Amino acid sequence: IHRKQLREAANNDLEATELATFLDDLRKESIVQFYRYKAILAKWKSKISALEIAIQPYEVKIQALKNARKQRSAALQQQLFEQYQFLNANGKVKGLKDIFSTIAEPPAGAGDCCAPKLLQYAFRQQMKPLAIAEFWFGKTPKSELRHTGKFYPACSRKCRPILAHMLQGLSVEQDPMETYVATDKEIEMLYEDDYLAVINKPAGLLSTPSRAIKDSVFSRMQERYPQADGPLIAHRLDKLTSGLMIICKSLAVYTLIQEQFMNRQVSKHYLALLDGRLEQPTGEINLPLAIDEDNRPMQKVCFETGRSAKTFWRVVKVEAGQTLVQFEPVTGRTHQLRVHAAHQEGLNAPIVGDPLYGHHAQRLMLHARNISFLHPESQKKMEFEVKAIFE
Repeated sequence: IHRKQLREAANNDLEATELATFLDDLRKESIVQFYRYKAILAKWKSKISALEIAIQPYEVKIQALKNARKQRSAALQQQLFEQYQFLNANGKVKGLKDIFSTIAEPPAGAGDCCAPKLLQYAFRQQMKPLAIAEFWFGKTPKSELRHTGKFYPACSRKCRPILAHMLQGLSVEQDPMETYVATDKEIEMLYEDDYLAVINKPAGLLSTPSRAIKDSVFSRMQERYPQADGPLIAHRLDKLTSGLMIICKSLAVYTLIQEQFMNRQVSKHYLALLDGRLEQPTGEINLPLAIDEDNRPMQKVCFETGRSAKTFWRVVKVEAGQTLVQFEPVTGRTHQLRVHAAHQEGLNAPIVGDPLYGHHAQRLMLHARNISFLHPESQKKMEFEVKAIFE
């Protein structure tokens, strides 16, 4: 850079003969520096190579120690796993490795939670548990949505497989996710043409099938449009969320609608009733979200591994300690609005009826109220609105 500046200055200030001599001197200087750099580089490469050879025996020893530690640690872990033997109400015993036989190794900490320990004590003492519930006590973690005095289900990754064994022989309510039926949930058709449809999804109906439940918007649209190709569902709503959805009758239409989503050309507004009073009239929430591996399908706030999530909000009405809010999500992450509402760094006011991040109620008070987009064929702007039943 310095020589370049010298050349530019010389071009402006020197005569032709002087300029030629000056440029030749600069060229010679550049050559000298180049070879000097090569000599220095070769010298240090030689020194580094000698040092690498000298430390190689120590690196071999270090790696051998690491391997030995890893093997001993694995052996110790296996011994610990073998000590975990769980009774159930029928008096049958099952080891930790058998319980988690479908995965390579049981997750760290499996069996150390209070529910398995309490049940194990009860069964050993020939007691019959009548009821059990777990609540959070202590400071709220920054990533999760847990508050002192609130009841929460057992973690799905560690405790659920263990409790599935331990509760055998007791009268236990079936998992609502496994017994869920939505035969009483009707889809309201708001618009339909040869290319797409717009529907009002009822709360409680899945958007797409799960492993346990096949009934969904997707399965019903497949029956309605048997000749349609492509994914049909242009975007999803949570099972408990009601409101507007776009249905695409072909892969080509689906692709065009997806392009509008990616280009932020689709506008969506949700209405939610929050359990709490908001003091500010409007705001913006930026909290990245990631799946909570120990508590699927719950999400958590994680600034290290989470995907960016942004939501605009506006207060519609405050009444009786509750706030009616309009949400405009910029991104579309799983449970985005529910987490942004409930998290202490968001609105710190969960949506009424949210069983994961708040409290059970008649239903989740979250509704996809408005949607607008360009028709993929006519390019005409399409706008739809359906009021929420809790407005």
